[in-house]
Amino acid sequence: MAHPLHPPDHAAVLAEVRTTRRAGVVGLRGLATPELSRVAALKSSGAAGSRPLTVEELLRAAVARTGGGTLRDAAELSLGLADGTRDRPAADRRRLAARVYGVSVERFRKHHELMVLGQVAEQVLLIAAEAAAGERRPDPADAPAHPALPAAHRVLTPLVHGRRATVTVHVHSVDLLRDIDVVVSPSNVYFALPAPYKSSVAATLRRAGARKDPTGALVEDHLHDELREWAVRNGMPGRAALPGTVAATSAGALGDQGVRRVYHAATAVPRPDSNDYDVRPVDVTRSVTAVFALLARESPAHTPPLRSLCLPLLGAGRGGLTPVESFGALWTAVEAELARGAPWDIHLVVRRPARADLVARLLAGPGTAPAAGGV
Repeated sequence: MAHPLHPPDHAAVLAEVRTTRRAGVVGLRGLATPELSRVAALKSSGAAGSRPLTVEELLRAAVARTGGGTLRDAAELSLGLADGTRDRPAADRRRLAARVYGVSVERFRKHHELMVLGQVAEQVLLIAAEAAAGERRPDPADAPAHPALPAAHRVLTPLVHGRRATVTVHVHSVDLLRDIDVVVSPSNVYFALPAPYKSSVAATLRRAGARKDPTGALVEDHLHDELREWAVRNGMPGRAALPGTVAATSAGALGDQGVRRVYHAATAVPRPDSNDYDVRPVDVTRSVTAVFALLARESPAHTPPLRSLCLPLLGAGRGGLTPVESFGALWTAVEAELARGAPWDIHLVVRRPARADLVARLLAGPGTAPAAGGV
């Protein structure tokens, strides 16, 4: 493709970015985006053997240069670049982006959206100018022989009601947690655990908590059996609990790793005649609030008392919530608990570095200085 002979026009680029917002990145293939395509082609030139840059990759690069914070979050949500929003309708993406700024959808549409998309367009123009000026590309030979791996644990220090709190983010599978008193497991309202071969947080904890013989054969399915006994004791086998109910079991074999309790939080409501279910943000908040209440009741009965608690992003998998929605609902309860001076040691667990980055950005408010490193 020929290089552009003149710099792209801001109005034309902005118009294409706005068109992309309406269609979402899933609709890019069917859109006419000549200016964005020209910039992508120019950005791709000069790297021998490299494939051409796509328009989506160009937009991701432009959004990444907006400086983080609410601007970047709103841009990712608006364009469908954030986790879980790729196939969301335009109206849903606009609603989520408006929530980032804490304004109504109409206020966001009339003011913030144009500003956010305008900043994305500005970054596209800067990328084009740098590429046209022949900015030197990093040579693969200059890269370190052993590139740094993302930190598996990050310690964040958000400001909560005028005081610093400490939140540790674990970036790995939930079954690798060590020395955490209580781990929260998402559950449906029937407290029926998924099959242990599945990949969800609940299935992973069930598998990790089971006792096996030296050949790998199942000996005791601790979490499944104890949760069933809890349902019988509370008179609800086969009956749905209210969303937000929390049941406690031992950690089973996870006790060998220093995990002492598993709290099963009922957040998922199955849809009739289907394999799907719904998770509402309000039920995530209720569940986490109930988790803290149960922790306060159980803590003194243990030696030493229970103190540390680890939460996944409840509902952000098959539950249908975006990571932003899940974290917002979860943090509402965590912030309220920390604001009253509760002594808990708060941990979060996510599988991918991108979600840890998102949590860090969401907690990085005025005066907050997130730091990352090994723990």
